[in-house]
Amino acid sequence: MITKEKAWELLKKYNKEEFHLQHAKTVSFVMGHFAKKLGFANEVEFWEIVGLLHDIDFEMYPDEHCVKMQEILREEGVDENIIRSAASHGYGLTNVTIKPEHTMEKVLFATDELTGLIWAAALMRPSKSTLDMGLKSLKKKYKSPSFAAGCSREAIKAGADMLGWELDHLLNETLEAMQEFEKSSKQE
Repeated sequence: MITKEKAWELLKKYNKEEFHLQHAKTVSFVMGHFAKKLGFANEVEFWEIVGLLHDIDFEMYPDEHCVKMQEILREEGVDENIIRSAASHGYGLTNVTIKPEHTMEKVLFATDELTGLIWAAALMRPSKSTLDMGLKSLKKKYKSPSFAAGCSREAIKAGADMLGWELDHLLNETLEAMQEFEKSSKQE
């Protein structure tokens, strides 16, 4: 299996914009957080690698997102389980028909768009941080369709439903994960 370090190098081969690299790091961290929290501690690196690689094609091939990714990852010799899991986050949003089945795939589907919404909400705060953000503030931004309009509320809600979670639970858990990520990033 590809290591997290090699996945990072592969991601940088196809992504140069800091925004995309930061999104991949964020999603990877959030995935690792959920792996530990949901009893998949022995799969943390796998979950994190899927988080790193899930948008590998988006910067260069936005119109073929989740389709071109599969081709790229196969050419690079990446394990089919990683490819399938990463591609499943495009179910219903792109031309991908791979439905999220494993808990990890459902978490990726649910949190991908949500991490973008949370960062956008953080940037609107005077602190420019998630650390002083609460669920109430996040819900206010979530409920405003014009705020971060590119972040699909339908996908976030569908992801919560796939997991059998209340939306508030998903929002709160993802916010907590991102707060942990921000704290750990400041310590580096």
